[in-house]
Amino acid sequence: MQTFSWENAVELAVIERSGFVESRHIGAAAVVSPEGDVVDSLGDTTAPIFPRSTLKPFQAIASLKAGAPLRGAEVAIAAGSHEGSFEQMQVVANVLDAAGLSPADLQCPEAYPKDERAHSYLLTNDKGKQRIAFNCSGKHAAFLSASAENGWDTATYLEPDHPVQRLVMEIVEELAGEPVGLVGVDGCGAPVPTISLNGLATAYGTLGAGIRNIHADARVATVATAMADYPEMVQNHGKPNTVVMEELDVVAKFGAEGVLSVGTRDGAAVAVKCLDGSFRAATLVALTLLDRNGYVPHDDVVSLLPRVTLPITGGGRTVGGVRLGSAFEEA
Repeated sequence: MQTFSWENAVELAVIERSGFVESRHIGAAAVVSPEGDVVDSLGDTTAPIFPRSTLKPFQAIASLKAGAPLRGAEVAIAAGSHEGSFEQMQVVANVLDAAGLSPADLQCPEAYPKDERAHSYLLTNDKGKQRIAFNCSGKHAAFLSASAENGWDTATYLEPDHPVQRLVMEIVEELAGEPVGLVGVDGCGAPVPTISLNGLATAYGTLGAGIRNIHADARVATVATAMADYPEMVQNHGKPNTVVMEELDVVAKFGAEGVLSVGTRDGAAVAVKCLDGSFRAATLVALTLLDRNGYVPHDDVVSLLPRVTLPITGGGRTVGGVRLGSAFEEA
């Protein structure tokens, strides 16, 4: 089993240096309307992909449905890929402590924080890598919290047949509107199913519509609202997902290997997969697609993109950038 190939992909973006195109990002993307219809697509959006960490909001929904007593920032960090700042690690520690557990119970890999201040502290004080600093530790803490609340085995919470993981699959199928395919192992050790970009966008449409919506499913609304209210827990201050959520009042989440999904409050959403596994062009592509379909304010996107799209530099100065690819010229 495999994802779509280059033959079914399109040129989403290019990297331009000194007026010369030196790299190309190919992939696929799907946009769904508030009604759940696919209204715009580039490349093959029906092929299976691993959604990777774009799955986290739905894993957080599963933990809440199982009874994890999370609130506010704790919910947001369960849905996020944090950078291991002191504040973020403390929130994860609080979740574990409330469940009568500790970082030793986490089964995600050990890592140094991506947050510069926390990283420097661990190195300076010879602390070594920490499980709690791994970007998925919030999700793992939520799984453990749900397990402890129900008396489920906390030593096997990553097994595909564990109750919390079975619940994840049920929720993904319900919100994506399609059955999951192959269930693999994510980078953090948790089960990750294949779904299509159409299904991922559909799920994010439902998620986005839950932001501060008292009429939405309670757990969907809890996760979406927490992400919107505590965007710094989803990635980190100044980082693309966090900035996009702060400025556009949406839910936005990267996944490894070039995946990004964004859901708006009116229920529209986009899902992007860059076939080379790079994030570099994903935000540009996603926001441009939402913009051209009228789902986010155009002026806001224009002012936001320079903040979330890295420049191409040479000799310490900007000499190029990430530009939209031929797929947008043909549309």
